[in-house]
Amino acid sequence: MTFVLSAICVLLSIAVIFLILMHSGKDAGLSGAFGVGTGQGSLGGGSLVERNLNRWTVVLAILWVVDIVLLVKKPW
Repeated sequence: MTFVLSAICVLLSIAVIFLILMHSGKDAGLSGAFGVGTGQGSLGGGSLVERNLNRWTVVLAILWVVDIVLLVKKPW
């Protein structure tokens, strides 16, 4: 079970890092390269994409924290 939780932790860590890098900052970061913050996307605007990006980042970060807590507790 520890191996499974560790593998999930690694995958979630990579996903959270990627999502955080996709957020637009002062200089637009990586999100500018993919058209996330520019308002010129296939979805008609950046606001919907940014909201969904924020939601996915928060959800995956919460899952990552829960996974870390389960790894530290190890009740089995």
